[in-house]
Amino acid sequence: MIEIRLSKHSQKFLTSIHPRHAIQLRSKILSLKDNPYPQDYKQLINYDYFRVDAGEYRIVYKLEDHVLFIVLIGKRNDDEIYKKLKRIS
Repeated sequence: MIEIRLSKHSQKFLTSIHPRHAIQLRSKILSLKDNPYPQDYKQLINYDYFRVDAGEYRIVYKLEDHVLFIVLIGKRNDDEIYKKLKRIS
């Protein structure tokens, strides 16, 4: 059984966006619980993280010992998510 944990940044992001988008993201996150490596996932170069798209958003996560840790969520076509990832790594 995979447990899901969200970073503080991810929790804050989900509460700051439109509820319709938050529902879409939560649905994608819950689907990662069943299949952490869906067809559209990619491993990030130079990081131990994976990314997956959900509509116009990107979810960056890692899986360790049956814990799916959602590191960041951000706009898909925005490089800001990778700048934040670089700062926290």
